[in-house]
This record gives sequence, structure tokens and C-alpha cells, in this order.
Amino acid sequence: MESKMVIVFGVVVAVFLQNVAAQTGHVVGGSIGWTIPQSGAQEYVTWAASNKFVVGDTLIFNFATNAHDVQEVPKASFDSCSSENPIGTAITTGPANITLTSSGDHYYICTYGRHCQSGQKLAITVSAASPGAAPSVPPPPSNTPPTSPSPTSNDPAACAPVPASSPSMNGGVPTVNITPGSPPPLGSSAPAVLASFSLSAAALIVGLLF
Repeated sequence: MESKMVIVFGVVVAVFLQNVAAQTGHVVGGSIGWTIPQSGAQEYVTWAASNKFVVGDTLIFNFATNAHDVQEVPKASFDSCSSENPIGTAITTGPANITLTSSGDHYYICTYGRHCQSGQKLAITVSAASPGAAPSVPPPPSNTPPTSPSPTSNDPAACAPVPASSPSMNGGVPTVNITPGSPPPLGSSAPAVLASFSLSAAALIVGLLF
């Protein structure tokens, strides 16, 4: 039971670490945070170009509460620095974390005073989450029939079957030629083999009993 719990716990931790590794937190503006940039809107354009945004990532807007806010808007409102047609509710408490839940272009502005006109606006393009690697498919089996090996000798006589020797007759009784070193025919040794097997089996049974 404990080993199963350890395995389940390990799987949960692995999935958690994988999800954490797949998500990235982007601090908007880097070291300057979310504020009126000294170099104008181009500063956030440069920052966005140096980052890659994927669904599941988080935008971290670092700003002082009651000094700035974050409002997502459509492109037309972004271009005109207007808070009309807002997407969702403005976030007025900093720092603010916004999770990217959809791919495509996203636009954010600060609605305080003329902050947006002074360059406090951010446009990013979010990519869809990367799919898992497709499993490799093994190549289909070949339809070519296997070829039989060819004989190594070109001599037709080498491939001819060897005729079986027939027993010679000696006074009407067949005799079998035995090559020296070969085992005796089955008929002559069958009783001896059977007796030896019986003795071995009996010895084995006695050994098991005692």
C-alpha cells in the first residue's frame, strides 16, 4: 500500500513540475516595470519583441497601487488610447498577474490620465501551446517474398539425394550394418534402457520418501 502511494505521489509531482516548466512568467517592461517609459512606447515594443508568449504564460505588471492600472482593450482602443470597449475589468491593485488563456494579439493600456499617450501601452502576440511530439510510425512491412538461399556448390551431383542403404539378407534374416562408434539399434537396447530407467525412477522415489 505504501509503495503504491509513493508511486502516485511521484506521478503527481512529475506532472506538476512539467506544468511549471511549460509556463513562463514575463515581468512586463523588465526592470522598469509597468510605468510611463522614458523612451516612449517604443520601450515596450522592444521588450515584447524580445519575449515569446505562449498560452498558459503569465504577464506580471509591477506597479504601485493607485498610481497605475492595467486594462485589456481591442486594437482600435489601443491605437487611440481609449478605454472604450474594454475587455474585462481594469486591474487597479499592483502587482497584477494576468494569465494568457488564448492565442492571438492582446493589447493592454494604463487608463490613468495621459499615461497611455505617453507610452504606457503593451501589444503582444500569443502563440498556441506547443503540441506533444507525434509518435513515430514504423515503416510498413515489405511485400517482397523472402528468397531461398542458393546452394553453394554448382555440381549437380552434390545436390542429389543419397539413397538409403537396405539391410542385407543372411539366410533369410535381415542384418544391419553398424558403424563403429554409433549407438546400437533400438530393438537391441530397448530392454536395457527400460530397466535402467526403472531403477533410476525407483531410486528417486526412495530418496524423496526418506
